[in-house]
Amino acid sequence: MTRGSQRERDRERAQARKAGSKGSDDGLTPEQRRERDKKALEEKLAKKAQAASSGGTAGGVADKNASKK
Repeated sequence: MTRGSQRERDRERAQARKAGSKGSDDGLTPEQRRERDKKALEEKLAKKAQAASSGGTAGGVADKNASKK
């Protein structure tokens, strides 16, 4: 087997991986993406604050020392 053959195979594999990757091709401009992410983060924080105010644990993690005596 020659070295050139290995290079060709590696190129084909790399090209196949590149085609399958998601990337940032969601059709949004960077500004739209920032707005979307900002809104999602605000919703997440509001949900966490609501859980904390209603007596639940924020993030769904119980206090480690709560069951120890």
